[in-house]
Amino acid sequence: MKALDDADRRILNRLRLDARITNSALAAEVGLSPSACLRRVKLLEASGVIRGYTAIVSGTGPDEGTVAIVEIELERQTEEYLARFEFALRRHPEIQEWYLMTGNGDYILRIQIAGIDDYGEFHRDVLSRLPGVSRITSSFAMRSHRRR
Repeated sequence: MKALDDADRRILNRLRLDARITNSALAAEVGLSPSACLRRVKLLEASGVIRGYTAIVSGTGPDEGTVAIVEIELERQTEEYLARFEFALRRHPEIQEWYLMTGNGDYILRIQIAGIDDYGEFHRDVLSRLPGVSRITSSFAMRSHRRR
């Protein structure tokens, strides 16, 4: 795909705020005709700039459990180690997000668990058995805020 221009950036910024906006409303907000806007969105999707759409669930209800933020250090950072580690992460739905990081730790994971009591078991049975893990540092969310 060609480099993003100002119109593409306006579309992406608006979709980040509300991906459910109608095409006609999006077109009006970014200053394009509906057909030109739809064509650009389709090109952004086809080129992989827009990789998908998702629902962000609040996670604040009493049944939602606890969020653990976990820093993982691996024994090595070779492509093989990273690929094996990420493949293993995909098998555990409790691991909701992960990021390969710069700095001290290699990965940051966001884990949704029933409660702190369940985390010990998850740490023992899942995290400590992930391939290549040399260190695990865990923190727990006390409150959650999301940008709208």
